[in-house]
Amino acid sequence: MVKMVDVARLANVSTATVSRVLRNPESVKEHTRLKVLNSIEELNYQPNVLARHFRRNKTNTILVIVPNIANTIFSQIVRGIEATASEKNFRVLLGNTNRDVEKEYDFLNLLHQRQVDGLILLSGKIDHDILSELKDKYPLVLASEYVDDVEIATVCIDNIKSSFEATEHLIKQGHKRIGHISGPMNSLLSFDRLSGYNQALKEYHIDESKDLIREGDFSYETGYQQMCELLILPEPPTAVFAANDEMAMGAINASKKKGLSVPKDLAVVGFDNIRFSSIFDPGVTTIAQPAVEMGNIAMELLLQKLDDPDFENKRITLKSELIIRESCGSNIVETSQ
Repeated sequence: MVKMVDVARLANVSTATVSRVLRNPESVKEHTRLKVLNSIEELNYQPNVLARHFRRNKTNTILVIVPNIANTIFSQIVRGIEATASEKNFRVLLGNTNRDVEKEYDFLNLLHQRQVDGLILLSGKIDHDILSELKDKYPLVLASEYVDDVEIATVCIDNIKSSFEATEHLIKQGHKRIGHISGPMNSLLSFDRLSGYNQALKEYHIDESKDLIREGDFSYETGYQQMCELLILPEPPTAVFAANDEMAMGAINASKKKGLSVPKDLAVVGFDNIRFSSIFDPGVTTIAQPAVEMGNIAMELLLQKLDDPDFENKRITLKSELIIRESCGSNIVETSQ
């Protein structure tokens, strides 16, 4: 079956542009619009016309777009969404993108075709102009991630404050050379976790070093790779704050591979409190997000927007918690006063 991404490739444009041509063609320059329309004709791309024109009643189905369902933080959020949805006789249709933003646009067709009543996004990667158009036309809630330049109903945590707390914990264990493995810096969430790290260093008068900051993509593999890079520095860090637990686990195993002991030689703190963080060796000290509650509230917000399209687009910020386990060395390194 021909997908929107196929049209985009042939026309040499983004899927966001194809989406605009289909929804709001006058907003696209004529030359570009014609390229897209010619590609649609050549590929015989056919959005679900029947659904678009004839499906007017409620479907009692909502779409949840997930960056990576294998990451248990997202599966926990979905569990919360499904629990609340089930209580209200709604079904949940899951769209797993595996962090491919192009797939997000394909899933959005279900919304345009009225095959679902509303959308919960667990990613903020969609073009913000399109995101703004979507929230004006459809019931839409953003959960876990967030954006600053679009007024949209959102449920999240304070990532700056949480990351400050994670870094501060390492500082209070006596560490002064603390590395950070960030998420992709095109994400506001990653930027805020980096900001919390930097703020903690500044407050405790610890010099910032760009050499100690490495960009990952939230995967175990980049945690491993970036930790290897940190360990070959002339002065490697004695502690690392990773922007999620998967990268923290990668960092721990990279250190073990180099013959280091965690936490004796290197303290590590992660983020998210995924299911495996408590059974990993050593157990990962981490920031716990109230993921199931986040899903519950996101679904409640969406139901309110389904009942009232003019319902306020508010941001709800939930509390996180620092969970201390073996990887940070709290039980073997005395706190510096």
